[in-house]
Amino acid sequence: MWGTAADEGGSTENLTGLVGIAARGIEQLGEWGVGLFTLAETVVPPIPSEVILPLAGYLARQGALNLVLVFVTSTLGAYLGALFLYWLGAKLGLERSIRGLSRLPLVDREDFENAAGWFRRHGRSSIFFGRLLPGVRSLISLPAGASAMHLGTFSLYTLAGSGLWNGALLGLGYLVGTQYRIIEEYSRFLNYAVYAAVGVTVVLLVVRRIKRKKAAR
Repeated sequence: MWGTAADEGGSTENLTGLVGIAARGIEQLGEWGVGLFTLAETVVPPIPSEVILPLAGYLARQGALNLVLVFVTSTLGAYLGALFLYWLGAKLGLERSIRGLSRLPLVDREDFENAAGWFRRHGRSSIFFGRLLPGVRSLISLPAGASAMHLGTFSLYTLAGSGLWNGALLGLGYLVGTQYRIIEEYSRFLNYAVYAAVGVTVVLLVVRRIKRKKAAR
C-alpha cells in the first residue's frame, strides 16, 4: 500500500539533518516528487541523486512508495532535465549557454568546459557513460545540443545511462531497507559527507573566482 511507511522500522522520524528532511519530503511528495527532485538535480543540482534515490529505494521497501513507479519517474525527470539543457545548447550555442549558466550559485564555468571536453573526446558514448559520472552527468547535455547531436540518439543514450544510474541507487536503498539501523547510521554519515562536500565546493568556487579576478587584473 502506498502512503505511510510501515511502523516497524519504516518511519523517517529518526533520520536527522539533510537526509531526514529529504526523506520526509520524498515521503510526502510521493513517486512524482522523486521525479521532480531528479529533474531539478539535472538542471541545477540542489540535493544530489546519491542522497535522494537510495532514500526513495528505502521508502519503497517500507511500502511508502512503489519501486517501479519511482524508477520510471526518476528516469523521466532526469531525461526531461537533460532535454532542457540539450535544447538550451542547441538554441543558444555552447558559449552563450555556458556564460549564462555559470552565473548560477555553486556553478563554475570550468565545470561546463570539462563536460564539453569530455564530449569532444568521447562523442556519442559520452552521453551514456557521462550519466554515471558526478559533475558530468548533467552538463554533458549542453555540448550535445550545441553540436546538433541527433535527438533520438541523445534520448536513447540518456535514458539508458540515467536508468542504469537510478536503478543502481534505488536498488541500494531497497536492499538495505530491512535494516533500519544501517539506514540510521548511513543517514548520519551521509549528512556529514553532504555538508563537507557543500563546504568544500563553496570554498573551491570562491578560490577559483578570486584567482580569475586577479588574473584578469
